[in-house]
Amino acid sequence: MHIDVNDETDTLSSDKIHLLQRLLTFAAEQEDVPQDAEVSLNFVNRERIKQLNATFRYKNEVTDVISFAMQEHSDEEIAIQENPHLPYVLGDIIISVEQAQEQAQRYNHSFEREIGFLTVHGFLHLLGYSHETKIDEDIMFRRQEVILSEFGLER
Repeated sequence: MHIDVNDETDTLSSDKIHLLQRLLTFAAEQEDVPQDAEVSLNFVNRERIKQLNATFRYKNEVTDVISFAMQEHSDEEIAIQENPHLPYVLGDIIISVEQAQEQAQRYNHSFEREIGFLTVHGFLHLLGYSHETKIDEDIMFRRQEVILSEFGLER
């Protein structure tokens, strides 16, 4: 899988970025995502994620992660013939580094665990997982924990 990383905050070490790239690759393998898939992983500050949240989700508040899926995941989706020459673009994951740091302290676990959790959470949204209902939330959060645990990023 191709992962495009953009750290607007310039605060993440190359080791942390490499860890998240390996985590995304692992999650993609666990979810049977095509190897030619592409995802964008972006790190921003609180003000930027608040702006994105207000603009695209109509919530004028800080959040920790936002995903913008490029693929539709609906039972009613009309089948469109895919062009084999175009990449399979999953979408964008945007994470607030400041929010991740604060949450890591609040939940009393490592920053790596928190930012890994947010990365997998955003990735699963790109694949069509949601937490709109209690049942969907249980499925998504169980899947996140399995992926993180098997990767070695436990609480």
